[in-house]
Amino acid sequence: MLRIYKTIENTIEETDVLEAGCWISAIAPTEAEISKLENDLGIDRDYIRSALDEEESSRIESDEGQTLIVLDYPVAEKSDDSDEKTFSYYTLPMGIILTDRYVITVCLKENAIIDDFAKGVVKNIKTQFKTRFIFCLLLRIAAKYLQFLKQIDKIFSYSEKQLHNSMKNKALFQLLSLEKSLVYFSTSLKTTETVLEKLLRGRIIKLYDEDQELLEDVLVEVKQAIEMSNIYSNILSNTMDAYSNIISNNLNQAMKVLTVITIVLELPTIVFSFYGMNVSDLPFPHTLPALGIAAVLATTAAFILTKSKFYK
Repeated sequence: MLRIYKTIENTIEETDVLEAGCWISAIAPTEAEISKLENDLGIDRDYIRSALDEEESSRIESDEGQTLIVLDYPVAEKSDDSDEKTFSYYTLPMGIILTDRYVITVCLKENAIIDDFAKGVVKNIKTQFKTRFIFCLLLRIAAKYLQFLKQIDKIFSYSEKQLHNSMKNKALFQLLSLEKSLVYFSTSLKTTETVLEKLLRGRIIKLYDEDQELLEDVLVEVKQAIEMSNIYSNILSNTMDAYSNIISNNLNQAMKVLTVITIVLELPTIVFSFYGMNVSDLPFPHTLPALGIAAVLATTAAFILTKSKFYK
């Protein structure tokens, strides 16, 4: 899907006229739309393909008057579960192609970042100032990382409270999902930081004073997101290890109880086995004395085992 936007009277509006200073949003473009971008605008097909590859890592490349910036942006997705607190987070690549006339963004699917720009949620944006527009887009991506990291922290606190009350598998699975999400975020943010540092040198894209300040703000946000991601990842990893030890300890306690019960029940079984054999001259051949012996042995064994170091 191709859409063309341009700032008209300080407001981003969708237009059908393709002219200099426009922003072109390509979301999951078809082969026909890719060919249109290539033939009508002269965009390198490989640049478009790179942005549509889920495994593409963040990078920056410039050739023949076109600059490609590929960055990962965060995505939040509600799992197929009735629990409102169950979410999964991951990243997808976004391609930003800068030419002397246009800015083209290429994404695999619709996302909140592009929607915010298209709907005018982000204020004071002018598509005619292409470099500044790109840096505002990068700043929005960094802010989205921070937003999702705060959500992850809240979900982690909620799941931790659930585990304090009861060791539910659902809460453990949520923590595992969050741990995986933080790995995705940390990896993507580190590569994003590398790309921003290359941009900050000003060799690939010419930077004006205001643009450089904005790019520095983006880099600060990304570094803050990296630090938060590392902190949450360490906390979550340590918490998972602690709960793993707790579960193991609870299992050991349960096994001790079952072992004591097995031993206590085994002693009466041995006594009854003797009296069940066809052997004469057994002491206390009547029923009540035999039951008494079995009861005394079971009680004694239970008392000794529960008071011993084995049960503690």
